[in-house]
Amino acid sequence: MPGFAAVPVALALCAGLLAGPAAPVTDPPDCRAGPAGCYGLYTYGYSLGLHPFTGPDAVRRQLTDHFWLFPVSGGCAGRIRAGARCELLGGNPVEVEYIGNDFFQINTLPGHQLGRGMHIRFAFSRTLGFHTMTVRAWQDRPTDCTGEVFCNGVNRVFAWGTWRVLAKTLRWSAYAA
Repeated sequence: MPGFAAVPVALALCAGLLAGPAAPVTDPPDCRAGPAGCYGLYTYGYSLGLHPFTGPDAVRRQLTDHFWLFPVSGGCAGRIRAGARCELLGGNPVEVEYIGNDFFQINTLPGHQLGRGMHIRFAFSRTLGFHTMTVRAWQDRPTDCTGEVFCNGVNRVFAWGTWRVLAKTLRWSAYAA
């Protein structure tokens, strides 16, 4: 019975188990030189659920046009653009570096708890109708935090939780995209 073989695959797709790998995110300009020119901090992938009629660009637009969905405390509560400066929760200043078709990228500024010069890229992709947000953070040079196991570990855990909340928000708001 050929139809029955497809049932487990269809059920797994509906459960989000076979969403497949996220589409490759191109390396940020600062990291193309290889590990010597880039200090990677973390890369996390989050499922945004099934949105078969919404493209990755629409999900990115939903977030950058309604930036109050992002964990920001001041500044950019509406639509953001490259060069915009905001404060993330906790009074951490950032600048929007790039906004691409299916990604945007921020850079930490002086006064940020983790120091200046940390780049965080939020990339959106879709595979078989399932959306994924990939968050990648790196620095151009090492800082006191990147050299310390405790500080780096706390940063990773905090970032994972914060971006997970953002992914849960986008899971529902992407329907409006």
